[in-house]
Amino acid sequence: MSLKEQLAEDLKSAMRNKDKVRKDVVTMIRSSIKQVEVDERKTCTDDEVMSVIIKQVKQRKDALEAFEQGHRQDLVEQTEQEITMLESYLPEPLSQEELASIVKEAVVETGAETMKDMGKVMSLVMEKAKGRTDGKAVNQLVRQHLSS
Repeated sequence: MSLKEQLAEDLKSAMRNKDKVRKDVVTMIRSSIKQVEVDERKTCTDDEVMSVIIKQVKQRKDALEAFEQGHRQDLVEQTEQEITMLESYLPEPLSQEELASIVKEAVVETGAETMKDMGKVMSLVMEKAKGRTDGKAVNQLVRQHLSS
């Protein structure tokens, strides 16, 4: 079952169970996917759907920081729920050890030696770890590895 089909089934299930939060989150994801399909005049693949979900998670995490600074606990809780639901559609995140291993492989594969080679390493690592890690974590590990 494709990710889009899974989202359609989850929407039906959420409506049947009167789960407003899940219904709203799934509707928002499907709307974002539809927007990409209309803008680019194509049907999204699972990888593209995953990219849309990753983008939504990132937006929620940025908003979460603002809500915490504004002392809006109600919005913090709602946003945390949304993030959890969004992440349920993504593959299992990589552990620090797995990510470090991928970074080491990428450094060897690209022949990177200095910080000038960081872009090559980052692109290779992000390609291998697509949807399973945050760019900030990769950036920190690559910096550590290239500076030592």
